[in-house]
Amino acid sequence: MLQKPRGTRDFLPEEMERRRLIEGRMRSTARAWGYREVCTPIFEHLELFTMKSGEGIIQEMYVFEDKGGRELTLRPEITAAVLRMYVNEAKVLPKPLRWCYFADCFRYERPQKGRYRQFWQFGVELIGADTAAADAEAIMLSDAVLRAAGVRFDLHVGHLAPMKHLVRDLPAEEQRAIMAFLDKHNIAGLEERLTEKGQHDLLESLVALTSCRTPAEVFAVTGDLPERARIEETFAILDAQHIAYTPDFGIARGLDYYTGMVFEAFAPNLGAENQILGGGTYRLAHLFGGDDAASCGFAIGFDRVMVSLGEFPVEHEPVVGVVCTPEARIRAFEVAAAFRDAGIRTEVDLMQRGLGAQLSHVAKVADYAVVLGKREAESGTVTLKNLHSGEQQEMTLADAVSEVNRLGHR
Repeated sequence: MLQKPRGTRDFLPEEMERRRLIEGRMRSTARAWGYREVCTPIFEHLELFTMKSGEGIIQEMYVFEDKGGRELTLRPEITAAVLRMYVNEAKVLPKPLRWCYFADCFRYERPQKGRYRQFWQFGVELIGADTAAADAEAIMLSDAVLRAAGVRFDLHVGHLAPMKHLVRDLPAEEQRAIMAFLDKHNIAGLEERLTEKGQHDLLESLVALTSCRTPAEVFAVTGDLPERARIEETFAILDAQHIAYTPDFGIARGLDYYTGMVFEAFAPNLGAENQILGGGTYRLAHLFGGDDAASCGFAIGFDRVMVSLGEFPVEHEPVVGVVCTPEARIRAFEVAAAFRDAGIRTEVDLMQRGLGAQLSHVAKVADYAVVLGKREAESGTVTLKNLHSGEQQEMTLADAVSEVNRLGHR
């Protein structure tokens, strides 16, 4: 028996209904903020991602050569593809562009709980606005989307300028090493590395920075920075809108990628792999032949959101099962069509079972049975049976449709 590929999943109807419900809430929230959905190809030229992240990312991707000898890859994330699309298709559109997406991505890595080789992301990209207000909007929207999904989360907000200022005199390789320690919250490893190099003052400043909880505390460590006014304005907007967040200037999302404000969200019930959102300000368009457009955005790990939410009941629309005797089989399709035209999910027996077997089956999958026997066939009526209460009544087809709509969800 063939199995699904490692790191992938099958979703049965109940789980798909839960996923579509949460996905729909995310989309509706983003749309209320003016963000419109975009879609990019499931595969792209390999160069799109190596230009952004370097050759090292190749081992984490599904890379292949097509029949024309072109190096392609299944997309490992969406941001680069969206900015490529902006350069190709949308440079002249009015700014800022407010775009969102929901799409599956692919990474070749060891599967574990909440981490798969095929996974889904919901994301937002705000292109062409280089202001504190834009930074704040991205953070506030991320908060709104996660709240709409119903997940419990802790939001952390920081800015890279203070950290970049402290490590500005170090070689790029050393900066990356320090950022790797901070990104993994490995303060012990950072202390060991910097102590070995005799960089005690830098260590003290970095440790102090990671514990700062207000912009004022940050600037007491770093002194004034050119970005000070923007940082203070961003935090002021968040505070004025009563956004619940933790200032965290120890966030070290890639220095080569993000340019300023950064933020992350964590689901406390997920254990070690608990990050469900990451974002910040960045500049990518120029790498792909476009202008140096300021951008800001975030991506949500949709699969981790669903793991965090766990199983929960979904309110179903009423389901009708039409059961019939042989002489009413043709009319059964007419009756089913009337319910479907009213927006009611309706099933008709396709197995040519007896009336009792049909009723037994319908009781497992539907809320109402519409019975068509000899009497109903002769009179042009139907018998509507509520499968939860057991009540049943003979009536016209139009009245049966109205009754199901009136009673609504189960």
